[in-house]
Amino acid sequence: MKKTTVLGVAAVAAATGWVARAAWGIPTQIGASRNTVQPYAAMSPRYRDRQFHNSEPSSTLVPGTDAGMFKSMATRGSTGRPRQPIPLATPLAPSVAGDAAVTWYGHSSVLVEVDGYRVLADPVWSERVSPSATVGPARMHPTPVALADLPTVDAIVISHDHYDHLDMATVKILTRTQTAPFVVPIGIGAHLRHWNVPENRIVELDWDESTKIDDLVLTCTEARHFSGRGLVRNTTQWASWVFAGPKHRVFFGGDSGYTSRFEQLGETYGPFDLTLLPVGAYDVRWPDIHMNPEEAVQTHIDLNKGDGSRGVFVPIHWATFNLAFHSWSEPIIRLNESAAEAGTTVSVPMPGGRIDALSPTPPSKWWIPLG
Repeated sequence: MKKTTVLGVAAVAAATGWVARAAWGIPTQIGASRNTVQPYAAMSPRYRDRQFHNSEPSSTLVPGTDAGMFKSMATRGSTGRPRQPIPLATPLAPSVAGDAAVTWYGHSSVLVEVDGYRVLADPVWSERVSPSATVGPARMHPTPVALADLPTVDAIVISHDHYDHLDMATVKILTRTQTAPFVVPIGIGAHLRHWNVPENRIVELDWDESTKIDDLVLTCTEARHFSGRGLVRNTTQWASWVFAGPKHRVFFGGDSGYTSRFEQLGETYGPFDLTLLPVGAYDVRWPDIHMNPEEAVQTHIDLNKGDGSRGVFVPIHWATFNLAFHSWSEPIIRLNESAAEAGTTVSVPMPGGRIDALSPTPPSKWWIPLG
């Protein structure tokens, strides 16, 4: 056999092997099918024509911007990545949970403390946010703590089923290492059942529905976003969340575009001691489904009944995965400028850092050298 033929065969074999590795396990990662989800989703008044809908007309992508996005992806280079390694804080978990505190593990993964209870929200510990283990956005910093080293939590909450918020591998580990219920928007329970989470640990809620764990009330609230783990979108609900103890309240935004509905949520459930809101992965091509930093500040104000000085704003949904085209630190630079104008207290922890909303520490601009 000629040398060129041998090399050609080897190249084809290598490419075939790479494709096989990239595709391995994808059907399981995607989760439950639309037909499996539908009986649960159909119970919601917001489910029509076999999909969920936002209250306000929304588009995942501004019409006509597809070509420009593909060009941006091809030419962005290192945009969105820091110039230096992202520092990690050593996670500190007090023996007794605080009254209003949060530990940020990166992106939207947080451990919230409310009146002595602990809520783990949007935990994602995998290396990539993708159905493939070898293709897709990868971490820009390690996880600050192993899942097995987390303290015992009272609830595990999910905002929606995108891979950067709902991670199969993390769910499976938490099913073994924790006993807390998974509290999720309606329809996501089908994914959990597909991954062998016991039925008695699944609580599904629609917007403005609540569940109680002793004195802790978890309320599923509106967001302006979309869902989907494969080619079919909006088969499961997306949500923000209110965590309310007897004395303190925390708002977890998950992922959302700006909507005037947040003002109504503030009137119904606010004000909040701590607001956790997304500030990254925004773009003018998808303004309906990802808020920018200025809109996040306005959301904090809306949630606190028009008073921007109430509570502490901790930004999430940035720094860990490169999901858009802005620079790595731009969300925080813009956020701090907007918050200063509004008189809003912002605290930006390192990944692994803990913020006590009732005793906030002096701000550290640790992100500046990273660019």
